[in-house]
Amino acid sequence: MGDNHLGEFLRARRAALRPQDVGMASYGVRRVIGLRREEVAVLAGVNADYYTRLEQGRERHPSAQVLDALGHALRLGPDAHAHLHQLAGTAPSNQFTHTTDRVSPALRQLMDGYPGAPAFVINRTLDVLATNALAEALHSPFQQADNLARMTFLDPAGRQFYTRWSSTAQATVGHLRQAAGLDPDNPRLRELVRALTEHSADFTRLWNTHAVRGKTQDAKHFLHPDVGPLTLTYQAFDVRDAPGQQLVIYQAESASPSAQALGLLGSLHATSNQATG
Repeated sequence: MGDNHLGEFLRARRAALRPQDVGMASYGVRRVIGLRREEVAVLAGVNADYYTRLEQGRERHPSAQVLDALGHALRLGPDAHAHLHQLAGTAPSNQFTHTTDRVSPALRQLMDGYPGAPAFVINRTLDVLATNALAEALHSPFQQADNLARMTFLDPAGRQFYTRWSSTAQATVGHLRQAAGLDPDNPRLRELVRALTEHSADFTRLWNTHAVRGKTQDAKHFLHPDVGPLTLTYQAFDVRDAPGQQLVIYQAESASPSAQALGLLGSLHATSNQATG
């Protein structure tokens, strides 16, 4: 196996496409499987000789912009596009990071399969896209469990529910700052930041610090009006088939008071739903 991994990848992806796949007409007898080098160069807006040097390994340092253009020309999905950048040693730009707010039925089924753990899906702007029953019960003190930032800063229940409100507020703003770096022109993010800035001086102060924080794992401390204090840990998982979504799962330490309270909360919520059903 040679060391021209980038060229090998480009050749393989070029061979996997036909002219009709990319909206091009095919003329004459084709001596190659898939697209010609010249056709890829046209689609990407690069010089044909330069593209040939990339495939042959004589050019090893394409810019991120050139790689983005090639990824688009070769119809690469998000994972393949990121792989292209990895082979070239560059960081991918964000323009090909497609996002969706639709939560797949399979993921919803997975969440519902863990009735003893609050689980919910968020997007980069911390909108709550889906919950299981226990996550719904956990967030029941809020008027609307629709966006974690709005719930923290604008809902009256926020400061009582999050017993360590200051640290929660800092982390929440850090997550939104990370989202701004990934997708600064996101209209939903702009709308959310505008609303939070207009109605919360605390948010404005923290937003202006430009602190950035990713959502991975941590301990959370809550005070629920129905079952009292809860100390839970969470893990956040990227949803591979929906870039921009994260699955967040809370759990309590086994046999702890928080575990007992969480079990009680689930029972109360189920009883309440049966009574109103």
